[in-house]
Amino acid sequence: MEQKAHFIGLGGVGMSATAKLLRDAGWAVTGSDEAVYPPISIVLEKEKLECRTPYAASNIPPDVNLIVIGKNAKLVPETNAEVAAAYQSGKRIASFPEILGELSTSKASVVVAGSYGKSSCSALLAHILQDAGLDPSFFIGAVPLTPSSPAQIGKGDLFVFEGDEYPSSNTDNRSKFLHLKPRHLLLTPLAHDHVNIFPTVNAYLSPFRQLVALLPQETPLIAATSGPLSKQLLGSIKRPVITYGVHEGDYRAATIAYGENDKTKFDILHEGKTLCRVATTQLGEHSIENILGCAAFVFANKLVLPDAFAHAIDGFKGVMRRLDKKSEKTSIPIYEGFGSSYDKARSAIAAVKRGFPKRNLVVVFEPHTFSWRSHDTLHWYDDVFEGAARTYIYQPASQGAGTHNQASHADIMARLKAANCNAVAITAPDEALKRIASDLKADDVVLFLTSGDLGGLIKTVPEFAEKQFPL
Repeated sequence: MEQKAHFIGLGGVGMSATAKLLRDAGWAVTGSDEAVYPPISIVLEKEKLECRTPYAASNIPPDVNLIVIGKNAKLVPETNAEVAAAYQSGKRIASFPEILGELSTSKASVVVAGSYGKSSCSALLAHILQDAGLDPSFFIGAVPLTPSSPAQIGKGDLFVFEGDEYPSSNTDNRSKFLHLKPRHLLLTPLAHDHVNIFPTVNAYLSPFRQLVALLPQETPLIAATSGPLSKQLLGSIKRPVITYGVHEGDYRAATIAYGENDKTKFDILHEGKTLCRVATTQLGEHSIENILGCAAFVFANKLVLPDAFAHAIDGFKGVMRRLDKKSEKTSIPIYEGFGSSYDKARSAIAAVKRGFPKRNLVVVFEPHTFSWRSHDTLHWYDDVFEGAARTYIYQPASQGAGTHNQASHADIMARLKAANCNAVAITAPDEALKRIASDLKADDVVLFLTSGDLGGLIKTVPEFAEKQFPL
């Protein structure tokens, strides 16, 4: 008899990808959310996964076998009737990382974890393995442009996971990646993040140490050298390690030519020996680093030959919200970066500055994550926008404001003013668009930085630019 699962919070990127995997494994899947927005709404429509809105107890099918509840402040039984009904139903309740762990028991799990670069590395690794005909299974915690889906169950032996250190659910504080039983582990750069959950560096590194301990002792850890906390972690573990980095590591880059014919080209070296030369359309040094991490994994495990690797890199189109271009119809380059932390924001700014050195960088920023709207991390604003000609600061998100030491819009602007940053506060979307539009110049390059929706500006600013500055 067909098994049935219901997802409460289906509009989350991890929830929707897990729902697809479970559906592809033969389950009947339903789901609900308060509201669903692009790009996840597009993914759900493409995958024919119905999302019922708003939350209501009646959304849960009476004959359901499993209820998966997302990690969101609104998904608690005290304030959400659908979640309350789920707990009263007597049915099995699980988090999506629990389900991922169960779906991969017959595969060799490749977990990609770290503070930044993990979505891009997960997508790139899945693409490389697909391009080589290895038909991997994969789960990506973002919406990739390549592969064409965030999740897939393949026929091959490998299951690539983006692993997240954030808590699994509102009732399970274990980091999500601790459910994934890694056979292999690719660790991207580490930097203190999610300060509302991990207030100290040691608290932040603790789940990563637990994750490394799950790896079979004989399996080398693949790890970046560049993150502020990477060497601190590596110095505390005793096991085989293969390192990578643009300038330092067993696998590194050489003879880098940035933006040559709109592509960056470089050699991949292993212990000083050139393996291959690759070309990528992806912006910035961090994209080179991501490619090196994937190279370290596939070459160390003898999965792909160098020529096949170079072919896959040339065809990789990236991940939505990770410096993807928002329009091909305007002469002003407009990109969106995932600005959920200081290091991600700095990395995106550096990439765009390097890619467009003769243009004025315009940053449109939304303090969406808890870290960006906390008094405890206001010092991030002292230099995060260094290199930008103009910066617009959207109003901070309000969800969960009472759960931490929330900084106001005025607090953030005062900190930026003290740092002599050329920043302007923007609030209502219509007024914000008018202000940005009135300032926009032909020699600008625009970078959106947020993990939210920026009041729709990610859509409306490119539309304005297409009319005023057509290609």
